Amino acid sequence: MHTLSIALFVMFLQRPDVPPSPPVIVVSGTAQVFVAPDQATVRLGIVRQSANAQAAQEQANAVAQEILSAIVKAGVMPSLIQTMRLVLSPVYAPRSPDSRDAPRIVAYNATNTVSVRLENLSLVGPVIDAGLKAGANQLEGVQFGLRNDLPSRQQALKAAVEEARSKATTMADALRVNLVEILEASEGGVSIFTDRVEPLAARTLALSAETPVSPGQIQVNANVILRYRISPK
Repeated sequence: MHTLSIALFVMFLQRPDVPPSPPVIVVSGTAQVFVAPDQATVRLGIVRQSANAQAAQEQANAVAQEILSAIVKAGVMPSLIQTMRLVLSPVYAPRSPDSRDAPRIVAYNATNTVSVRLENLSLVGPVIDAGLKAGANQLEGVQFGLRNDLPSRQQALKAAVEEARSKATTMADALRVNLVEILEASEGGVSIFTDRVEPLAARTLALSAETPVSPGQIQVNANVILRYRISPK
């Protein structure tokens, strides 16, 4: 039984009606596209500390309300403002490494983070200034982005395909073969890298008459892989 199985396997490998794999060229193409952002997200935070948990939360809530009002007065629609995070956490007294006493709570920190989505990028600086003047003591950064990134993704993919085609043509000429047809095309991935203004010290920003913010550009990367069947010239 074992000998028969081996014989059948060898006969299958030697079947004349099984064509060999066609000769191919496989190329990859990459492209980068840079576009101007058309939206930004600003995150402002408030941290208040008190010996009483409720007092800490009430203080943070009061300041948050003042910040929301200030941002609306700066020209932002209320529907673009969202509370992102509410945190109330205990603050413990310092302990020596060899202490066996239970941790002792000495205060409470209340944190309230507000996210503001802006479609008018000229409002980024004024919104930051308005929030800081209203009592915010944290700036978690500014994230620039695109409301619709599909056209930029398509543009990057087309550019990546053109690069792959150019590579394939160059290789075919050097090898003295013809590009017959594309057997396979696959997307290696499209990624978007947005510019971000990192968190800054609120105290430093508050000293400035106006916070300058530059949107920069959004980088869109694309990668494709093409597999061509080739033939001799």
